[in-house]
Amino acid sequence: MTDERPRAAVQTHELMLALVRGPALAVVTLPLSILLFVLSLVSLALLPIGVGVVTFPPVQHALRRYANQRRKLAHRWGGIEVPEPYRPRPRRRGGGVVGWVEQCVWLLKDPATWRDISWLPADMTAGFTTALLPPMLPLNHQLTARMLEPTREMLLSRRVAELYETRHDAVDSSAAELRRIERDLHDGAQARLVAMGMSLGTIEALVERDPAKAKALIAQARENSAEALTELRDLVRGIHPPVLAERGLPDALRALALRMQIPVEADIDLPGRFDEPVETAVYFAVSEVLTNAAKHAEASRVWLDVLYAQDTPDSGAVRVTVTDDGKGGASLDAGSGLRGVQRRLAQFDGVLALNSPAEGPTMVTLEVPAQPT
Repeated sequence: MTDERPRAAVQTHELMLALVRGPALAVVTLPLSILLFVLSLVSLALLPIGVGVVTFPPVQHALRRYANQRRKLAHRWGGIEVPEPYRPRPRRRGGGVVGWVEQCVWLLKDPATWRDISWLPADMTAGFTTALLPPMLPLNHQLTARMLEPTREMLLSRRVAELYETRHDAVDSSAAELRRIERDLHDGAQARLVAMGMSLGTIEALVERDPAKAKALIAQARENSAEALTELRDLVRGIHPPVLAERGLPDALRALALRMQIPVEADIDLPGRFDEPVETAVYFAVSEVLTNAAKHAEASRVWLDVLYAQDTPDSGAVRVTVTDDGKGGASLDAGSGLRGVQRRLAQFDGVLALNSPAEGPTMVTLEVPAQPT
């Protein structure tokens, strides 16, 4: 008896919610579904004469926002998780008419576009009916989930597109890194070594004629050699830090935290070594995030938390959280630093999440799938 009363109360509460939510959902979604369906058909019909190239993309972006809101309602009201099926938007896009054409082609090639359009008639009819009748509201959420969730083919297609993008990012990152190394060598250590060679030639000519001046040039050559050695060490640290190769990711991150201009509280709990590419990616990602906090966030303190999360016996991930007490307002689109970190992690199926309200604090979370070696 005691169990039946709470269960009856819960059912009554759910029915009362359905009595309010269902009709409201039906009244709001019916005109929106009809409008978006008509606009989609008209835009498709206008494609051959070129007008649809301009009208189709905004209509589909509006439809995707509408579909995403329905996915959220299915999760919030029905407890059904409905992932987004859309392919990633291409980052490289032309301007003007070329940009419109590229965007239109990208939308037309995405199977999720046609799935959204085909969902609208079902939402106008069966969706409207099940929403209007409160006891049938769960069927509405199930219909939304069934027609808007990604199919296996769509997931595979999106994965292929993501891998294609990350492959290009890896090639671009490698080329940019090689150019940076070449520039640093040319402008730094190489120039100092050339100057040192010229000084040694002058010393050889002056060693008997003017020993005092030769001695001064020797001291200058010694300083140049020390500066060249320092620059070479910095260059090597930028390619692959020695401490990372010798002592692993935890000690390398602690050393990185100690070198920062502002205090960094590091809490690092990792079980051991990981594959070298993963350690390198995590190290340079953390380095970029800490540098951003020191240079741009005007922070007085940073907290670095690193741990290994074992999701299943065969899978786990290195999770990093960097929090600062700065001014906030950071964005992935504001500069190339965090976007570069995101591309670097994507090569390992890693992700970056940013939470930075206007007044701070800023929290950057990184996660890279990995297994201890």
